Amino acid sequence: MDLIQTRFREQLAMKNIELSEHQLSQFETYFHELVTWNEKMNLTGITDREEVYVKHFYDSLSVSFFVSMRDVMQMSDIGSGAGFPSIPLKIMFPHMKVTIVDSLNKRIQFLNHLTAALGLSDVSCVHGRAEDIARLPEHRDRYDLVTARAVAKLAGLNELCLPFVKVNGTFVAMKGSDFQQELDDSSYSLNELRGKYIYTRSLELPDAEHSSRNLLFIRKFAPTPKSYPRKAGTPLKTPLIK
Repeated sequence: MDLIQTRFREQLAMKNIELSEHQLSQFETYFHELVTWNEKMNLTGITDREEVYVKHFYDSLSVSFFVSMRDVMQMSDIGSGAGFPSIPLKIMFPHMKVTIVDSLNKRIQFLNHLTAALGLSDVSCVHGRAEDIARLPEHRDRYDLVTARAVAKLAGLNELCLPFVKVNGTFVAMKGSDFQQELDDSSYSLNELRGKYIYTRSLELPDAEHSSRNLLFIRKFAPTPKSYPRKAGTPLKTPLIK
């Protein structure tokens, strides 16, 4: 264990998260697979090892600072890209069943390879548009926790993500520092999709510039109406704004 991993472990210990040697090894494998695959496909603009640990791994795990992950049995990550935040959360909380939805098949191929390399079970990587996958009975109104990290503005994102959330489940939209206008614009979509904004939890990433992060927590209070989501592409092109 070198200085970067030591800091990572200490920073998480301050949040009452204890990393085992096996989990540290999984994160290191994750880093190497990410950088290797990034040479042949665009997964991330961040490849410096210390930055990956802070801006990808620690940032992903920040969800668990505010959610009782032991109570989350089924999680879905929409537009996961290179697996953030779902794979770091799965490494830390292996009891969860995780479903990752992404529209780009190359990313799904990477994620399938990655989960095998990490020895993770109960991870399903689904290739497709969220608007289409959310209409399948096995995914609709089904998940305790749904996440989206740096995917789209909230008014459109709500329509992509809330159909996956079960009643009384939680959607966490992971945002940077500038989110208030998005939140203001999302009130109509939340009401239409039976979601209610609960609160925002904010943090600063350790040892990083421009490191403000805001997690927007939304609770789903009723099943998604059958008219949503609209056809693929519509939620982001024509978000529910009044």
